[in-house]
This record gives sequence, C-alpha cells and structure tokens, in this order.
Amino acid sequence: MISLCGDPDQARRWCERLARDWPASQILLLLAGTDTAAVPGISAAGATPEVRLHTAAADAELLLLGPSGQRPHALPPLPAGVSPALISHVVCRELSLVPLVADLGCAVAPAVSHLRLGGTPARCLSSGAAMPRQRVERLLRLGQRWGARWCAARHDTATGEPPPVLIAECVPGGTSTAQAVLTGLGVEAAGLVSGSLRQPAHALKSELTARGLAAAGLGLEFSEAQPIPGALLALDPLAVLSAVGDPMQALATGLLLGIASRRVPVLLAGGSQMAAVLALALALAPASQRSCLANHGAIATTAWVAHEPGSNLSLLLERLGERWGVRPMAFASSLRFGACRSVALRDYERGYVKEGVGAGGLALLWELSGRSPGALAAACDLAMQELQDSI
Repeated sequence: MISLCGDPDQARRWCERLARDWPASQILLLLAGTDTAAVPGISAAGATPEVRLHTAAADAELLLLGPSGQRPHALPPLPAGVSPALISHVVCRELSLVPLVADLGCAVAPAVSHLRLGGTPARCLSSGAAMPRQRVERLLRLGQRWGARWCAARHDTATGEPPPVLIAECVPGGTSTAQAVLTGLGVEAAGLVSGSLRQPAHALKSELTARGLAAAGLGLEFSEAQPIPGALLALDPLAVLSAVGDPMQALATGLLLGIASRRVPVLLAGGSQMAAVLALALALAPASQRSCLANHGAIATTAWVAHEPGSNLSLLLERLGERWGVRPMAFASSLRFGACRSVALRDYERGYVKEGVGAGGLALLWELSGRSPGALAAACDLAMQELQDSI
C-alpha cells in the first residue's frame, strides 16, 4: 500500500479502522453513462463508441457473476487488457463482500440484481448542458438521505459503529467529465487526469472542457487561443455539475456528504473521477465541515494510475487541497501483474486499462485485510484463465 497524500497521522488512524472493520464494509457500484464516451478517441473502455454502450452492464455482470458465470452481455473488446471488474470480483469473492449495484441511467441495463434509479446517459460535456439541474439536485439529495440512513441503520456488531462504505464507479468517458468538473470548480486539472487510453487524451479532454464550459453560459469568455483559466472560476458547483458532469458524480457526492459528515470512513475507489467527487463535496460543504470530509473520505486507486507517467493524481489532489484548504487522503494499492501468466493482465503494466469498477479500492481492502498483493495477482491469474475457458 502506498500513501499518495494526506496527513500521516490521520492516514494511519483511517487505515487502522479499515483494517479492523473491513469485513462489514458496504460495497456500492454506481453505473452511469455520458454521451462524451462516443467522442472518437476519448476512451478505451470498449474499442468503439457502439460497444461502449454495453461496458457498464458487462462490468456489473462480471463483478457479480464471475468469469465462469453465464453473463448475458459479453465484455466489450478492448484495445488491450481485460476489464478491471475481474480484479474487483476476485476481491469480493475471496473476502465474502457482496456489492450493491445501482444504475443511474445507462444505455444498457445490467442483467443482474440492481437498483434502477432511472434517467438516461448525460449529454456530451461539450454541450454545456449535460444534465437538467433538477436531476442533479435530486441525485444529490438522494445520496445524502441514503448515506444518512445507512449510517443510522447499519452498525458493526463488534464495535457498534457504522461500517465503512466503498463507492466504486463504471462510467465510460468519466475521466473527461471529471476534468471538466474540476476545471469548472477552479482546479487546474489539464494534463493531470488519467483515463483508460494508454496515453491519456489530454488535448481532447481540454478541448471538450473548454467548449462545454463556454457553451454553458457561465459568464466566461472563450476562444480557441485563450483556454478557460480554471483558477479564475468561482461558480455554483451544481451549475458546473449540470453543465459538464455525469450522474455518478451527483449521487456519489451526496453519499460522501451524507456519510463522511457522520465520521464514517468512505473509500472513494478510483482516480480522477473520485477526485472530482471529492472536489464537489468540498465545494458544497460549509468551510467548517471540509476538514471532516477530508479526514473521513479517502481516494484509493491502483499503482498503475498512481505511477502513470502521463498523468499526476498526487499533484491533482494537492491542487484540490489548496483550493479548499484541506489535506486530501489518497492511497494506491501495491497490486502488480508483472509476474502473471496472462497477457491481458500483463497489459496493465504496459499502461492499458489501469483502473475502474473499484479495482484500486478493493485491492487496498485486500491488503488491509492482511493478505498480500502477490496472492491477489495469483488469484486474478486463475480468474483470467476461467474467463478464457468460458468464452
């Protein structure tokens, strides 16, 4: 496990509580869609825009049914690698964790038990009108109520405290909406955000971000020669989210506000997309509550994101912390696939796929449970063989 940023003492206390309470953890996977994923060259979460419509459904089915299960939706072909849902499934299976899946509006619904929260994919962020504000407000309130009730209703039998919550996501195109939201909130994110492509599409993400924020009519002048200066923005967070965000961000932000404010650990399992969720929560929270959010909501990602030469999550979070006067906590799991037999798993070491479906956060839980990263890699190798045998 690698600490990327945060107060060392708080990080130690946070990890100690997770190491103690992980068996009772609630795992929540949020599925959502954005038409941003159809932009050519923006995503590798499926080789074409058409197959990316099925990515969230296929990943949820792999997570819950496993590599040898009868999955109604085939995994979309990727340029290289394999879905990170394989990693997440192995962790949940071996640790006896049962994920809850919520569909916030995907083009294709998963054929497994899940919560259907309604809605459709968000419009492309370049439109500047990704979602109606009413929808954003509804999802935010739902997340806050859900989080508060979770804390009130669920308590670990040994400690009497509400158990930790791990929030995962599957949103093809979501790192682009993350960059747009972060920029709109005044965080200089250009060039720092990762993605599913081997080389993040920084220029394309920045172009879409600038177009979307300009089209939203948020009081900014824009030209191709003068990109929007993110540090000058001080806009209504919900206006930014409505303009260039996605449904996952709205619900996850509400959950974080509803849970972490009650001093319950929240594991934001992901990279740039969860940085955007944390930024939204900090922007919406009163100044007096921001330290509490930063102390109880931690980002957990994979080593492939943490050490990616084409992005910089640590610097992104440092800038986020400076923006709201906090010290965000972030960790990376130590899971590596260099010694695996599977070529698709070794592709992670070459810069493909990297993260998604909560893989980094669940791999971190694996380590906090006392198990070794090498054992997880070996279990993933076996699961990959099961997947190949089932095709």
